[in-house]
Amino acid sequence: MTNDLILNYVLLFMILELYEITWQKAPTVMGMISRMNKYYSKSIFLFLIMHPTFYFSIGFAMLTDYNIFAIILLFLKTADIATKILLIEQIFKKKKLSHELSLALLTPINNFLPYIGLCIYPLFIILAF
Repeated sequence: MTNDLILNYVLLFMILELYEITWQKAPTVMGMISRMNKYYSKSIFLFLIMHPTFYFSIGFAMLTDYNIFAIILLFLKTADIATKILLIEQIFKKKKLSHELSLALLTPINNFLPYIGLCIYPLFIILAF
């Protein structure tokens, strides 16, 4: 693969990741989950469509013939969405939340935290090639 093609994949992924960060960003994890619940409560399909990096990682895994780094990227994105869905279900549907978890979810997060994926995930794309 050429360097230009690798760069294009990385840039596309970063643009999609920035989109996800933009609509999810909040001062606390609970705020992020609350924003995600707005879409989830309308339709789980809408919620899933709002995560284009997940679909990118599926296609990228197939494109690289299931390279181990592409599989790791897909696993991380899948675990991310599954965790979000579980938290939404726990908080807004079942309304069961431990005191410790509620404290953790309400703790303010660093402004850099939502952007960690922009640093970590592109490395897996580069390593997959």
